[in-house]
Amino acid sequence: MEDSNHTVVSEFIFQGLCTSRELEIFLLLPFSALYLMTVLGNLFVVILIIIDHHLHSPMYFLLANLSFVDFCLSSVNTPKLTIDLLKENKTISFGGCMSQIFCVHFFGGSEMVLLVTMAYDRYVAICRPLHYSSIMDRQKCIWLVLISWIIGFIHAMSQLILVLELPFCGPRVIDSFFCDIPLVMKLACMNTDTLEIIINADSGVLATTCFILLLVSYTYILLTVQLHSKDGSSKALSTCTSHIIVVVLFFGPIIFIYLWPVNITWMDKFLAVFYTVITPLLNPAIYTLRNKDIKNSIRKMINNM
Repeated sequence: MEDSNHTVVSEFIFQGLCTSRELEIFLLLPFSALYLMTVLGNLFVVILIIIDHHLHSPMYFLLANLSFVDFCLSSVNTPKLTIDLLKENKTISFGGCMSQIFCVHFFGGSEMVLLVTMAYDRYVAICRPLHYSSIMDRQKCIWLVLISWIIGFIHAMSQLILVLELPFCGPRVIDSFFCDIPLVMKLACMNTDTLEIIINADSGVLATTCFILLLVSYTYILLTVQLHSKDGSSKALSTCTSHIIVVVLFFGPIIFIYLWPVNITWMDKFLAVFYTVITPLLNPAIYTLRNKDIKNSIRKMINNM
């Protein structure tokens, strides 16, 4: 009898970024341009690393995978967000909503672990340079990337299974532009306080563990760089600086969205846009502009055209 009192929700309604139709139309071009640049930028990095044999090293293999993950992460929500800017009724099917939840946590979780892997690569290169080629061989690099995808998949599935168990029987308006777990849980026809703690703990453990590992790794690396000669440490310092900037840009919004929520609607939307739209665009730009090898590879490609 209890199940018969619950109406199955077949779709959810997004309120979008804002309530002003004029502002939404104005934002259409910027968001379309941002997504196009994100796709082209990340795919360009991937293709460049594949075709240039000078970039066939563990660091660039991991960077290519990071760019591919960023391309996937930006493609989960940004196309839907851009199309919805033209619509007054912004709806998404129940299955589409669950797919968004899975993909955001899958690619987001994979990127967290991949960033840790890149920190480990820099640690070996700077702190144990004589053993670098034997430690970071091709097989180990492939396994490290596979592990990042596997952890991301397990994390996403654990989140999705908990949400799928929730009964949705009435409210279906989400005050955002994509299906974010905290907002979807508010629509459930039951008390979700305990479940919310479990889900936040799941995300929190992964994010906090990765962040602490990154913090310790780069602190140790920077301390080691200080002991090296000035000439020898400049390139290592530049590379690590790029990595640290990417880590801060990636984990900053996550901390405020999931670990330290501000509960201010416009701030949550801004952080969500930054995390899903801006960060995947900035990553290839940061590595391209700050990396001498990639800049030389681009110049060589242009000269050969």
